[in-house]
Amino acid sequence: MEKTKDPNRWKYMQFFWRSWAIQASWNYERQMNMGFMYGIAPILDNLYKNPEEEERKKEAYERHMMYYNCTPQTSAFVLGLAASMEEQYYEDPENFNPETISAVKTSLMGPLSGVGDSFFQGTIRVLAFGLGINLAQQGSVLGPILALLISFVPSYLVTYYGGKIGYNMGNKYLSKLYQEGLMDKVMYVCSIVGLMVIGSMIASMIGITTPLKLGKSFVLQDVLDNIMPQILPLGLTFFMYYLLQRKVRTGLMLLICIVGGILMSVLGILN
Repeated sequence: MEKTKDPNRWKYMQFFWRSWAIQASWNYERQMNMGFMYGIAPILDNLYKNPEEEERKKEAYERHMMYYNCTPQTSAFVLGLAASMEEQYYEDPENFNPETISAVKTSLMGPLSGVGDSFFQGTIRVLAFGLGINLAQQGSVLGPILALLISFVPSYLVTYYGGKIGYNMGNKYLSKLYQEGLMDKVMYVCSIVGLMVIGSMIASMIGITTPLKLGKSFVLQDVLDNIMPQILPLGLTFFMYYLLQRKVRTGLMLLICIVGGILMSVLGILN
């Protein structure tokens, strides 16, 4: 019996190939957002073909230019899921909340990065190149070849089937969630997880402390930690958010951080 060709295979291949280039335009402001946009662009272009849909297409493009950072191999799953949600929104814009798409992306970044980085960077890469270096030291040409193969095969499988599973899972369950009235609960949970991800990123990626002391007993940093751990990174984040709300340009915000950081450090106010 002749096997039926999957009509969505071209979509899986877009998720597969384009997720490999997701870090090609990495930037400090939104990290992999342009790479994600590049990955989902063919799906959006295929949906919004008519000239009268140009505004909806621009809206979708802007939606996927938000902050994004995730392991490249596991990003194919997010691309597939986001693509299926975009198709659902295109078919039923009255009942489908597009904010759900952004919330799901944000909520998946942390868990998939944790699993993906640990597996690919902390396990597969160490195993592959540890074995490859050992063979290369013995003069075997199989060293680099084996290292690349061991690294590539798991990446290929996770990237291709991740995109396929994400897309098919989205098509299968999203309509069911809406029919049963559960999408608002999913949105609520995703928002909580997304806030947890952003909160953990603030605590782990922004390192600001103060060395200010008064005598031997009063240490300002200890007092702040007792009030709320990581209160200074949180305060800086809120300040940057305030500047964003005031439409301050990103370049000026970076200049404020750099010059302000140097100045505060020289004055002995912040570390």
